[in-house]
Amino acid sequence: MRQINKRLAVILVLGLLVFALPEIWGMNTGSLTPLLAAGMFDAYTLARWTSLVGTLLWGGLYLSFHLYVAAFLYSRIIGIPWKAMLVMQAYVTALLVLEKGLIFGIFAWNGFSMAFSPFSFGPIAATFLDNTYLVYFFNQLTLFTSLIIAIQYRFIKNFSRVSPKLILLALIVIHIASALFVALFSIIPVDEMIRDFMQGGPIL
Repeated sequence: MRQINKRLAVILVLGLLVFALPEIWGMNTGSLTPLLAAGMFDAYTLARWTSLVGTLLWGGLYLSFHLYVAAFLYSRIIGIPWKAMLVMQAYVTALLVLEKGLIFGIFAWNGFSMAFSPFSFGPIAATFLDNTYLVYFFNQLTLFTSLIIAIQYRFIKNFSRVSPKLILLALIVIHIASALFVALFSIIPVDEMIRDFMQGGPIL
């Protein structure tokens, strides 16, 4: 891939924009509405700005992890040059940014947002599962996850002598394990913790 650094910079900038747009639009900021309803305009404005900064920081960590940390881990585990894995993760991260951008576009077009991705199995799981953790787990498994596995499989297969079937199995296991891990954070009541912190109450 030519001009890799410029391409990575574009992915990072677009990624941060995709993270910021829902926050600017007002999605997922319902927990701050009581401040506005109570006439606490200064506190509400400060809370919105704080939320935006926090979202940008989280977006930067998210993008950096998928670009650099994941590339480093793959290179160390599989023994493939880091630059090759960085190119692979550039495609992966671009897909993740595209997914989040499409989700924002769908929500903005319809005028509402929800906790589940329309490209995932989360909405289907929510119709017949009562376990919140499992619902969020299936929410992490999306159509884009399949595309990402396909891209990673193609890259790693070309650089490794390991059996293609073993590579594919390992990638599937890695993504399932990641979904299980991320689902744990999805059930943590972050909004309530932030609201209690802003109101001076107990965080936990």
